Amino acid sequence: MTAVKISIATLAMTAAAALSAQAQDSFVLRFNHVLGPNEPFHQGFLAWADRVAERTGGQLQIEVYHSAQLGVEEDIIEQLRQGANVGQNTDAARLGNYVPGIAVVNGPYMVADMQEAFALADSPTMQGWIEALAEDHGIRVVCFDWVQGQRHFFTNRPVRTPEDLDGLRIRTPPAPIWQESIRALGATPVAMSFGDIYTGLQSRAVDGAELVYTNITAANLNEVLSHANETGHILLVNFQIVSEAWFDGLPAELQAALTEECRAAGQETSARIAGALEEAKAELIRRGMTIVEDVDIEAFRTAGERAYEVLGLTEARAQLLADMGR
Repeated sequence: MTAVKISIATLAMTAAAALSAQAQDSFVLRFNHVLGPNEPFHQGFLAWADRVAERTGGQLQIEVYHSAQLGVEEDIIEQLRQGANVGQNTDAARLGNYVPGIAVVNGPYMVADMQEAFALADSPTMQGWIEALAEDHGIRVVCFDWVQGQRHFFTNRPVRTPEDLDGLRIRTPPAPIWQESIRALGATPVAMSFGDIYTGLQSRAVDGAELVYTNITAANLNEVLSHANETGHILLVNFQIVSEAWFDGLPAELQAALTEECRAAGQETSARIAGALEEAKAELIRRGMTIVEDVDIEAFRTAGERAYEVLGLTEARAQLLADMGR
């Protein structure tokens, strides 16, 4: 009888240990982004979550939160640096607050097109910056194959040259490369959260914004902006980041699933956005927005050089361009 009791107890302990191990092997990433639920990126993030869940048999779950439901971007980045199981869609401008060189990806006329953005993963210079983010700042870049498209100036008057931006207060995210880029291109940068742009324009706290076409349609910003000026001054490459400590605690197969499915979903979403941008532009024309296409791109390109000089990023830019064969 005693042996039977011991056997039953042993089985119970084994089962409990197995359940405990199973629980420990389940991971959840709470992923935050500032865009609305109608944005193409949100649908792309949901697809990323589905693919990871399917590939890992539910071991790794990604919960996607739109419209900054978990908090503003800068706060989420600080949380993940402390090891929290949160992730954030961000950009090179904000990452440049930690590793200055990487900010050049967000500079004026730096990345030419989507394929060039994807090829950045092969750059030794870029890989060095990414490792510095992980080792020195606790930020793990999962992937950066999410290209949101060319950003233009959206205002209430036509803009064809840098001089036309003189005196205009343009909303930007709060990062040095972004602010200096907009200043170099001729406007006065005003740091403001994405969700505050509509009311900021209504109250005339700002005179315009620099965004992609799909941002305008999704947030109905055409109601407070009349002109789309096709400067194409930044091709916005987005980075998906998580805690390095949290990432390091994942089994190798889950790390691979998170990273590889991030790249796949990002490239597919980027391709869809390329088509969606033209659709959004057509929709804005239907809504009455004036499209200014005869922009002096060379004048803007020349003006944009100033941003790299002011921030001391000329050498970092040259290194990355060399890696890219330009």
